[in-house]
Amino acid sequence: MAYEAPITIKKAIDNIRKKHYVLPSIQREFVWDTDQIEKLFDSLMRDYPISTFLFWKVEKHKIKDFQFYEFLKNYHEKTSRHNKKADLSQEEDVIAILDGQQRMTSMYIGLTGTYSKKLPYYGWNSPHAFPEKKLYLNLLKKASNIEFEYDFRFLTSVEASQNDENHFWFSVSEIMELSDMSKVSKFLSKNGLLDSSKYNEEKRDFAIDTLNEFYNVVHQKGSISYFLEEGEELDKVLQIFIRINSGGTKLSYSDLLLSIATAQWNEKDAREVIHEFVDDINKIGDGFDFNKDFVLKACLVLSDFQDIKFKVDNFTKQNMEMIEQNWEKISNSIRSAIELVAKYGYYRENLLASNAIIPIAYFIYKNSLTEKILHSGSLESDRKLIMEWLSRVLLKGTFGGTPDGIYPVMRNIINQNPGRFPLSEIVEHYRGKRKSISFSPDDVESILDINYGTKRSYSALSLLYSSLNFNFKYHQDHIHPKSFFNKRKLKALGILDEKTQDEFILRFNKLANLQLLQATSNVEKKDKPFEIWLSENFQNEADKSSYLSLNHIHNDTSLKLDDFLEFYEKRRADFKSKLMALLNVKAGEELIISEED
Repeated sequence: MAYEAPITIKKAIDNIRKKHYVLPSIQREFVWDTDQIEKLFDSLMRDYPISTFLFWKVEKHKIKDFQFYEFLKNYHEKTSRHNKKADLSQEEDVIAILDGQQRMTSMYIGLTGTYSKKLPYYGWNSPHAFPEKKLYLNLLKKASNIEFEYDFRFLTSVEASQNDENHFWFSVSEIMELSDMSKVSKFLSKNGLLDSSKYNEEKRDFAIDTLNEFYNVVHQKGSISYFLEEGEELDKVLQIFIRINSGGTKLSYSDLLLSIATAQWNEKDAREVIHEFVDDINKIGDGFDFNKDFVLKACLVLSDFQDIKFKVDNFTKQNMEMIEQNWEKISNSIRSAIELVAKYGYYRENLLASNAIIPIAYFIYKNSLTEKILHSGSLESDRKLIMEWLSRVLLKGTFGGTPDGIYPVMRNIINQNPGRFPLSEIVEHYRGKRKSISFSPDDVESILDINYGTKRSYSALSLLYSSLNFNFKYHQDHIHPKSFFNKRKLKALGILDEKTQDEFILRFNKLANLQLLQATSNVEKKDKPFEIWLSENFQNEADKSSYLSLNHIHNDTSLKLDDFLEFYEKRRADFKSKLMALLNVKAGEELIISEED
């Protein structure tokens, strides 16, 4: 491995465009945020060291033995996070970037592309959630952030057009076209940056110095220092890769393991298949947030490997071949498990632990159920047992931390009870242990105090509403609308005592004032007083009585808002007795007597 003469950023970008520089399959995906890219460009301008790159030269006759990917140019957090497979001609050697992908991709995006990141408070499906931004440099003033000297920022075209006496936003990509100093001068003159009637001497000098320096950094300076590895053995390259990724933005085990799987699968491209699968399962129902770590862990568990920890020794060629051969059944089982929980109303916002899906997938896999688990009438009891198990583990936080010790136990119990989901056996195995999914009276009290909109609230309601027809979509809903629970409105309704007002406000958001209501009905209900909405929608007394019973409300309970405290206490007591019975709560049973999983 030799230390080579540094090259310019311009040359590196040109080589990326020509696909002379590519990424090996063992590279992780791009993970840098906009502030990291901005800091990199500031460092380049200040002549700070940005670390050495490591290049791997692959001769043209060996290209076919490996899989390579193109650099990402236009990053989009939702639709464009994955690198495309490189279609290489094999007519000339290529350089694969072993170390420096994040830095090189950041320069490529900043100098040629765009970055689209989700804005807070927008839904993932909103057309306004992911504005396209390019990198700009302010030519009139230093950065206001004390950590930066140069004001690099990712802006939309509208934001960048809003220039004033302190801001002239220069599109960083334009520096690529300013191929000599005369063009730099012409740009400054053409855009009025040398005009003394518009800008004072300090700003004119700053604009001249900044753009000239940026030109030098991209076109003149040898900013890219690198070592060149010319070996062709993948094992050696992997060892180098592991060694150099011990620092910086660290390579996760799953990144490396996925890379090894890619190198060892024979007929499929593991990286491509798994990334596509992750995108696929995240679109199920109202959307999820699974990642490749989840899929790789599921592969280890469903394949019945004794050791399911993320370590290189578990990703042997033999193990990878087994996963590849069974990929269709494994992936179908995972997908069916996710479709099942989505059918019962779970999605990214209320599924507290993604890994809780893996034991469900294992049950489906071992019993060869796949799509049958979703529709077969004979499996209705299993579906309910699975959803009760899921509610229990999510309410107890069983899958918090590192759940590796849970999977072997779950596999054993499932294998010892073929053909049915063994909820009672699981509960009994863990009774009194650290991962217990039994509940105490104190646990029930804690559930009853869960607030609306929290992730645990849906799990609690799904236990209480297990008999609903989940072919319909349900929303969490306040029975007595939350819009009435402020002091001004309560006073207007005749509730004048401040202490009583406080009691109303303290309780309205808790479980006893919540229900699962069909989505269409919830939209129609809006902020109508409950008593009025009920009369309008259930004019037949039998239908009204049926609705109240389904929603754990006694017929003799007053539904007037004035009587909210009485309504609340009755329904809370009813919920408590139902949860105690459903969860088979016994006083004192939650004393932990063992630290075993």
